Amino acid sequence: MKENRRLLEGRVLSKSVEEHRRRAPSSVGVFLITCSSTRYAALREGRELPDESGDLAAELVARFGHRVVGRSLVPNVAEELKRTVLEVARGGNVDIVAVLGGTGLSPRDISVETVESMFEKSIPGFGEFFRRLSYEAVGLAAMLSRAVAGTVLGKAVFVTPGSSQAVTLAFEKIILPEAGHLVHHIREH
Repeated sequence: MKENRRLLEGRVLSKSVEEHRRRAPSSVGVFLITCSSTRYAALREGRELPDESGDLAAELVARFGHRVVGRSLVPNVAEELKRTVLEVARGGNVDIVAVLGGTGLSPRDISVETVESMFEKSIPGFGEFFRRLSYEAVGLAAMLSRAVAGTVLGKAVFVTPGSSQAVTLAFEKIILPEAGHLVHHIREH
């Protein structure tokens, strides 16, 4: 039997996965959107309220060798979020859009429903892995985690909870290690 598997990163991968990763871009452009009415109101009033999750995500993107091509802050208003995602996804230097926050269960949390309605294709594995890894950290509370991903205008779009712990998990363990591979597949056709 021909050898059709390789050992990579401690896991057995098919030759096609190896080939895709080899041909994938080593650096991608990431745009960060923080969805927070509190931070948005403070900014409009001229007060500074730190965007810790956005800062953390930007730091992680750079640490993994990718580029932050822009950042934006929007309120928990569906029309504003949708307009911003579409505007950003039209950008030529953007490969991945990450929406941080607005994923809770309260009526004001609109990120998941708003962005999910825009998906051309969904990437269900992201939410599945996010909840699986969250379970290891927080137990059954992981079922409350509403993280989703898909494509909008041919760009990968991720929606993650806005806590620092969630951003670290999503970016370090899922999004950034596969960013180039993911972008390669989206660009393929």
